[in-house]
Amino acid sequence: MWSTCTALVFALVAASSFTPAYVLELCQNISPECHSDHNTASNSQSSSHTVKSKWTLNASSLMHDLNQFRVSCKKLLEALPIDKVDGNFVRTVKNCIFSKSIPTPLKGPLRLTAASKDVIEGILDLDASVTRSGDFLHYASGGRLLPGSVPLAHRYGGHQFGYWAGQLGDGRAHFLGQYSNKKGEVWELQLKGSGKTPYSREFLCSEAMHFLGVPTSRAASLIVSEEPVLRDQFYNGNVKAERGAVVLRLAKSWFRIGSLEILSQSGEINLLRKLLNFVIDEHFPFINPDNPEKYLVFFSTVVNETAHLIAQWMSVGFAHGVCNTDNFSLLSITIDYGPFGFMESYNPNFIPNTSDDEGRYSIGAQANVGLLNLEKLLVALIPVLTQTQQKQAKIILKGYANIYQMRVHQIFKAKLGLLGEDEDDNDLIAFLLKVMEDTESDFTMTFRELSEVSAKQLLNKNFTQMWALDDLSHHKHFSDWLNKYLFRLSRQQDDSDLDRQHRMKSKSNYVNPRYVLRNWMAESAIRKAERNDFSEVELLHHILSSPFVTQETAEEAGYAARPPQWASRLKVSCSS
Repeated sequence: MWSTCTALVFALVAASSFTPAYVLELCQNISPECHSDHNTASNSQSSSHTVKSKWTLNASSLMHDLNQFRVSCKKLLEALPIDKVDGNFVRTVKNCIFSKSIPTPLKGPLRLTAASKDVIEGILDLDASVTRSGDFLHYASGGRLLPGSVPLAHRYGGHQFGYWAGQLGDGRAHFLGQYSNKKGEVWELQLKGSGKTPYSREFLCSEAMHFLGVPTSRAASLIVSEEPVLRDQFYNGNVKAERGAVVLRLAKSWFRIGSLEILSQSGEINLLRKLLNFVIDEHFPFINPDNPEKYLVFFSTVVNETAHLIAQWMSVGFAHGVCNTDNFSLLSITIDYGPFGFMESYNPNFIPNTSDDEGRYSIGAQANVGLLNLEKLLVALIPVLTQTQQKQAKIILKGYANIYQMRVHQIFKAKLGLLGEDEDDNDLIAFLLKVMEDTESDFTMTFRELSEVSAKQLLNKNFTQMWALDDLSHHKHFSDWLNKYLFRLSRQQDDSDLDRQHRMKSKSNYVNPRYVLRNWMAESAIRKAERNDFSEVELLHHILSSPFVTQETAEEAGYAARPPQWASRLKVSCSS
């Protein structure tokens, strides 16, 4: 009944035999940074977690004057071709990577509704006080260009819901330039404009994911105006006017699988090589540029890191609602937050996007979609690979399922506080997930409460004020699972109950948060924001910056309580 065929409902279990050709070694640590020593690209994303603890901020070293802050577009402009046609109008573009495009500034009174001090000070070297200046409002909303900025729109394509969509590119986003900070990191700044969604979702979720330990783009600020933006959120003809908003967001790179696809599909092979060489030189420095196998090593790295990224998503119940190739980063970070969702009741068929009628991007399908996107990446790389390399790349791709499965296994063992190896661990995890599915138990709080409950409480089934475990305990097979779990814990030598609890909920392990950005929480913040009350946006940002720490204000707000009944009626679409 609980066979390994059903183990880890999230995972791909039908992995073929794995030939480790150019595939990076899997680490045995469950921390999201554990494999980054082998992958500088990934390390550049996750390093902010480790740097934070090593770097003591000197307030006097921060810039208080925005006139001192400069970005540069020189490297990109010198290395990659720019569209010869100027002007902000829709057109088919060829033989270039970027088009020059001036941001359309927000009109009307501007208001800073949210800012990430961690980004402003920790990445951009700015004192947080600059966000209160009029200059910041204009720079971060597109009304004024930062010194050194040459705003660009990136050309890319993509497979959307399984079909080639042709040229896509940055429609609502503008690249502003690169900033080199005092830690030696280079970050790309981008403005993204839309309606209400960015300040309820993109800003909050990218920052929340960072503090959950998931590689992601970052968000520095959110600015809104009274300028109306017309949106048909559910594509049903019900157009609403909402306020305009702009997010200042950052990533080490915004290049994605679709960046390569558009060049391969268009037969621009020399430009494909040029972009690949640029990406490898800038973001994969461990790859020797003179190595004839460099594109194969690059592909192997992306396969490995994408498997790790999606495993991290799964571990916190996150589902990306639009897993198209144009939304999959070459650096294996989470980008382009549109419709997404943190699963509440455990359900492998959870769909975060109401526009996804077929459930293509359900949470249980995310790993498989990642594989399909990597297949599209391989197709895009075929023109620059030899016949032998193409065969090797296919072998590497077959290893994706094993890499993902092993990583999910590691993480879910950590979520249960399991040490060492036991041949029955897969069954124990699968058994729990099945009981959770049958009882519709809350994903986040079930694991969190398991990390807070003592072995004695488990043995006595004393779940007072533990609503998720109480739900779980009503299953007819709960006692069977509990006995197996307690027996497994009892065999862990030199491991006290307090050690287990600390390990399971510690922020250093990134496994069992108490708070995630549930849709109902974002919706509550939206409703208040529509009344010019941005207090909950600020509150959520503060709380989600420490998701593993129990916080009084979060408890008072009900963020760890049973979701309200109206939460199940919420809908999020591709237009969100």
